Amino acid sequence: MAAYTAVISLLQTLDQPNISELFHDHSTEMLDSLRATAEYFQDVLENSSNEKIKSFEEDIRVVVSEAEDVVETKISEIIKEESWTFGILQHHDMLPVVEKMDTTKKQVMEILSHDADQILELTADSLIDASSMSDPMLSDHLKDDIVQGLDGDLEIIDKRLRGPTSYLDIVTISGMGGIGKTTLAKKAYDHLPIRYHFDIFVWVTISQEFQYRNVLLEALHCISKKRVNVNTKDYVNMNDSELADLVQKSLKGPRYLVVVDDIWSRDVWDSISQIFPNRNNGSRVLLTTRETDVAIYANTSSPHKMNLLDLDNSWKLLRDKGISKTVPKTLESWKYVAKTLSEIIASHPNKCLGVLGLSYHHLPNRLKPCFLSMGDFPEDFQVDTWRLIQLWIAEGFIRTSSGSRESLEEVAKHYLEDLISRNLIMARKKRFNGEVKACGIHDLLREFCLIEAEMTKFMHVVRTPFSPAQKPNFRRFSIQKYIKDAYNLLPAVARSIYCFSYLDLPFQPRIMVLSILPIYGHDPIIHGFFSCFNHLRVLAIFPVLFGSFPLVITKLFHLRYLEVGCFGNIPESISELLNLQTLISSGDPYYQITLPRKIWMMKNLKYISLGGFTYLPSPRIYKNLVTGMPNLEKFFSLCYSSCTNEVFSSIPNLKILTISASFTVKANIPYCLLDMSSLRKLQALKISWDHHLEYPFKRFVFPTSLRRLTLTSRCEFIWEEISSTLIMLPNLEELKLKNCEADDDVWRLTDKDIFRSLKLLLLSYPNLKCWEASSDNFPHLKRLVLKNCYLLQEIPTDFGEICTLESIELHDCTTTAEDSVRNIEQEQEDMGNNILKQFEAYFEGSSNAIFRIQNRAVHILFLYYDHLLNSGFRNKHV
Repeated sequence: MAAYTAVISLLQTLDQPNISELFHDHSTEMLDSLRATAEYFQDVLENSSNEKIKSFEEDIRVVVSEAEDVVETKISEIIKEESWTFGILQHHDMLPVVEKMDTTKKQVMEILSHDADQILELTADSLIDASSMSDPMLSDHLKDDIVQGLDGDLEIIDKRLRGPTSYLDIVTISGMGGIGKTTLAKKAYDHLPIRYHFDIFVWVTISQEFQYRNVLLEALHCISKKRVNVNTKDYVNMNDSELADLVQKSLKGPRYLVVVDDIWSRDVWDSISQIFPNRNNGSRVLLTTRETDVAIYANTSSPHKMNLLDLDNSWKLLRDKGISKTVPKTLESWKYVAKTLSEIIASHPNKCLGVLGLSYHHLPNRLKPCFLSMGDFPEDFQVDTWRLIQLWIAEGFIRTSSGSRESLEEVAKHYLEDLISRNLIMARKKRFNGEVKACGIHDLLREFCLIEAEMTKFMHVVRTPFSPAQKPNFRRFSIQKYIKDAYNLLPAVARSIYCFSYLDLPFQPRIMVLSILPIYGHDPIIHGFFSCFNHLRVLAIFPVLFGSFPLVITKLFHLRYLEVGCFGNIPESISELLNLQTLISSGDPYYQITLPRKIWMMKNLKYISLGGFTYLPSPRIYKNLVTGMPNLEKFFSLCYSSCTNEVFSSIPNLKILTISASFTVKANIPYCLLDMSSLRKLQALKISWDHHLEYPFKRFVFPTSLRRLTLTSRCEFIWEEISSTLIMLPNLEELKLKNCEADDDVWRLTDKDIFRSLKLLLLSYPNLKCWEASSDNFPHLKRLVLKNCYLLQEIPTDFGEICTLESIELHDCTTTAEDSVRNIEQEQEDMGNNILKQFEAYFEGSSNAIFRIQNRAVHILFLYYDHLLNSGFRNKHV
């Protein structure tokens, strides 16, 4: 995997635009040779099944990384000379690495041209516990073990298996490796009511090494001999087709239950699904898989998703089964267990992590570095999806295939979706439409990442001290614990440095004092630290705030991703980072930050987030060069005074924008039209105001491409302006009005006021008393959220007819508004469109009513924090 990552990284370096202009003559020919060899390695590593290639992966990684070092060094030398003629380099400078690449290529080709007599074991096989491949039927001692918390899951599976449906139903269980899918299936398989319900029981285990014949034989051995009129000794003389026909005939009469455990791919399901006859007698197939898309492929109905145990059941499992009974149950013993648990797991990988290794080794090479990169982050860390995707691109993990029209971001998003569907990465936060906002990883999977990354030299996580003699031969580092002089021990060829701890630099308290920050920002040790890493692509320092932007960072020419906290403006020398794609700098959120005019020279910038109000000067022609940022897609906290036509026309591909204004700029904001119509690709816009804003909808011209709009401010507007302005946005799906108080208190929508695409509507402090609307005004609304609507008397009755509506949430609203929602429910029930399924009230600040309208699940949440707390109810269930 590390070899594959190095190859993709080299190809991405060679694919940089205009790189051929820097090199000439024989040097260009050598670049072409390096590219051809790297593409050959990529093809071999992706498609070759020859196990002997594994023995050459380390050689490939080393020679490819060395070649990339040489290429990047040459590029840096050319740029620093600021002379294109310097690109005429002596070709012998690159000759050694070209020859090494060719030699390794010949060795690989020689292996592939001959049949291997002996298959070498995979290095990572040590993490795979062979016992995890065994049939759970042989592990009867597990039947009564590790079953805490599965009663609810068993009840759901039991209803599906013994349900009234007569046709053959495929019941699927999905979830991450080791979460208990097989245990649940085994519990259902042995459940007495299920045993009485079916006539024949078959259990087959697929796992990664699928053998069609073995599955057929396994099924036949499970089927009662009374129903098979063939001697089992005759199976060896039958071909696969005959065996399949025998299985199918044996299952045609009785009502059967077949468990297909641990299936990994759609192709496998296609291969075996034909042997299960549908006799309309209530037979079932119970399928377990780690791959959510496989579960959905087998049956488009929602799979049963296995969730992590809750705190009570997790504690019971750890207390009763996870720790030896010889360990005394004392506070000191439990403290020791909590302190050393990760060490125990790491020291017993075969026992603790083997089942997780199966999921990892089943991944295609292109996904492995993306998954292992989750180990870059500390335990329980949540990373924003957009930030994770930019890191993958900056690291060099993503490369588009030839002829593909997809961008790197689109490819990376597919990778993320794939890893989530395989239950390896967890979606921590989602939008109402299912889009993933933030990701994380389970602690056990993270521990596996750290072990695998260390073993394959993919990444080193600094968690323990090490000496200069132990200087790790890695290129990616994550400093997650304070280690004295750790920065001095990192190699100069480091490509990525993530810092989640405090660097061993002077003047470094946990919370820095402002008076020493300017000194700290220009300290020579800081200069020495950053200037060491000329090949650095990713620099992300989270806990440190510099007094000013460290100028030495702007000398790191190959930097693509920069995240560093500092106070003050961004220096003009930032423009020297021509490869920079992501610029993040957190500081004082109320401080105005000024970007230099040379920022417009940075053609590769895609994301800018500087925390405070960011002033972006208008572009100017610089040295007869046309300036602009054509690749910029996301800009956070753009100062209102920078929102000019000249600025917008120079960032035409912007997709996400937040505009901010503070009290300090109020007097300088003229009443003028802010025309954003030139931003034809803008999808999300958030406007935040720290002061009173008059008639905002008369100030702005929105682009028709807009999908999400959030306005956070004390505003003066009338409700009719919302109708007349926003219905003109044909793609608007989300509308959030936060802390917005209208001049009038009636929102009256006519038959012509139709929000054709709106799916989410949120109103907070809307000063709204009467709302006159019908279902026709919001034909596709899915979610309605009302917060602090102290005057609103009722929700429009006709909203019950919105066929797409999924939820209504009321936070601190009037009791009459709550009653109106209940009336909607009752009216729909009287019309036969609504069947009351359940009503529950929790006096913990919320109540919850769940009902159905036309077979649609609709959730209504009523939140009255103050009222419930004042009435003395707490932790009671009615």
